[in-house]
Amino acid sequence: MKDLKSIPTEQLEREIGELAAHIHAATCRWLLLVAELDRREGWREWGCKSCAHWLSYRCGIAPGAAREQIRVARQLAELPSVCEAFGRGELSYSKVRAISRVASEECESELLQLARHATAAQLERLTRAYRGVLETQTERVNEVHRSRYLTWEWDDDGSLCFRGRLAAEDGALLVRSLEAARDDLRVSAETPETDDHDVSAETCRGGVTDPHAPGNADAIVSIAETALAAGSYERSSGSRYQVVVHVDSEVLTKDNAEGACELEGGPALAPETARRLACDAALVNIAERNGRPLSVGRKTRSIPPSISRALRSRDHCCQFPGCTQRRFVDAHHIHHWAHGGKTELSNLMLLCRHHHRLLHEGGYSVKRQAGRRPLFGRPDGRAIPHVPRTPRGEAEEICRSGPRVTEETCVARSAGQPLDLGGAVERLLGSDGLLTGVSAETPAVTSPAAA
Repeated sequence: MKDLKSIPTEQLEREIGELAAHIHAATCRWLLLVAELDRREGWREWGCKSCAHWLSYRCGIAPGAAREQIRVARQLAELPSVCEAFGRGELSYSKVRAISRVASEECESELLQLARHATAAQLERLTRAYRGVLETQTERVNEVHRSRYLTWEWDDDGSLCFRGRLAAEDGALLVRSLEAARDDLRVSAETPETDDHDVSAETCRGGVTDPHAPGNADAIVSIAETALAAGSYERSSGSRYQVVVHVDSEVLTKDNAEGACELEGGPALAPETARRLACDAALVNIAERNGRPLSVGRKTRSIPPSISRALRSRDHCCQFPGCTQRRFVDAHHIHHWAHGGKTELSNLMLLCRHHHRLLHEGGYSVKRQAGRRPLFGRPDGRAIPHVPRTPRGEAEEICRSGPRVTEETCVARSAGQPLDLGGAVERLLGSDGLLTGVSAETPAVTSPAAA
């Protein structure tokens, strides 16, 4: 590679501009590929919780950024003109992300024209202001307050169903409490904090959320626990829900054995589910004859507290490849104790609830390796590497043969001149059919000549 210090400044500027356009075009292609993988749910085969989890594992992207990229990738399919300009390197990812938050079929062309002229910072301000106008136009404060309600009912399967409506200020109070409880449940590495100006995937139109991460449903349960117990706290999988499972010893230790395996006062369970719950739970041995207990043993832990503390100190988080969840993890026996496995550190690992379920009921496997990290496998027998291999092949050719660009391809046509925010918002409202009497020629960005 040529020594960068010897390159003239003019050449540096030219190459930076050209490479930026190539990066934008490659990002468009990458997002389209991600959208297709997400549509096929190809990430499930690797035991990942979501496409964002797969991107974090496979491409080294922070989970929060991955969720936002998936949201944009999904929106691109509905914005053909924006996608075409993005693929030519004319728009940056920052601009496309801003457009995707407010774009519709009616105002796509108007937004595209504004994006070509405005800088990324100006476009962020414009779309934020446009969203604010759209939201305030739909408020019916008094009517909403009069129609507030909250009802619930028990469904046939035993679940509790809610339905309600709150006034804006009351709803904000509930949302804040849910956010506080949810943030307390989530791992900071899984949901990194963002500033007030960065709209998250959960709050945007067409947002993407991780279905396996603690969400609002978990948050409202935490609020209830806090109200009743004066503080939320973490427990193991067995004691957290106080689930009582009745299972015959032969069912637990032998495959295809007949016997009881059911929730107390509830339905039957699969033996593998019982084994998963028994990995890290409180156990009580009861000797029975003809269904009547003869003796009841002492309550013990399948994993003693001392070993549990040492395990958490060693593993810190879920050991499944690509997973970094630290809270609400279970201790898993690689060789189950019911099948003769020892309860010792060499036979234990931490797994989050999602991956613990995959290993027991999902067909995934894990094997110990002497002096090395355990080896995980997919149901089809393919190994899941802890560190994915560097991609090779067609992607390299695509990067080399990208669109024809120049140093001016992605430059904002306004040359950074001030933005007429009010005029731009009026144009968008007019193109969206929400405001009449607005000329399509209303200037949105001050031209260099006018400045």
